[in-house]
Amino acid sequence: MSTRTRQIPLHRYRIFTIILVTALITGLTTPASHAAPPTPPGRHATLAHLSMLKIAPERPGSGYSREKFPHWRTVRGTCNTREVVLRRDGTGVKTDSRCAAASGTWRSPYDGAVWRRASDVDIDHMVPLAEAWRSGADSWSTARREAFANDLTSSQLWAVTDNVNQEKGDKDPAKWLPPSAAFHCMYARSWTDVKYRYGLTVDGEERAVLTRLVASC
Repeated sequence: MSTRTRQIPLHRYRIFTIILVTALITGLTTPASHAAPPTPPGRHATLAHLSMLKIAPERPGSGYSREKFPHWRTVRGTCNTREVVLRRDGTGVKTDSRCAAASGTWRSPYDGAVWRRASDVDIDHMVPLAEAWRSGADSWSTARREAFANDLTSSQLWAVTDNVNQEKGDKDPAKWLPPSAAFHCMYARSWTDVKYRYGLTVDGEERAVLTRLVASC
């Protein structure tokens, strides 16, 4: 009994080829999706949380030091919080035996810059440690401050361009916003979420800016 090989009609073959080539080109030219911290609540929930935050002048910064917010703590094995965030927020990240990021690509959401050396990337605390201190963390226990400084469960930690992070310093959104206007909505939602989670206060100008930004999301 003879068998016959089924021929694919020429027009179908051409269509298949076009689809395959298009898929390959798309795969090569489409940027990889950017990993990020857990997503903060949406616009409506954020506005509700913002209205619940206590308004108060910032407290004096006297007594503050970064050492009162222990970081970066070991998360697993030899990996500390910084290395975990670098792996989470990067693309193609490879680590050495000490868990340090040896290679990879990081896109900073604050300014859109792309970096290929971990040394060019800072792990930013969305709500800076000094800002938290002036907003109520001065009365916390060391354990709570450590949890705040290493929080991987909220949108508190971001891998960003180092000099942009240094420009931000400990400023609140009324005094500084990321260079990328496209990120302002996410920035305001994330900032509000962290302050809400930890029961931190906001001053009047800070709340007004946050309200405006979130309302425009």
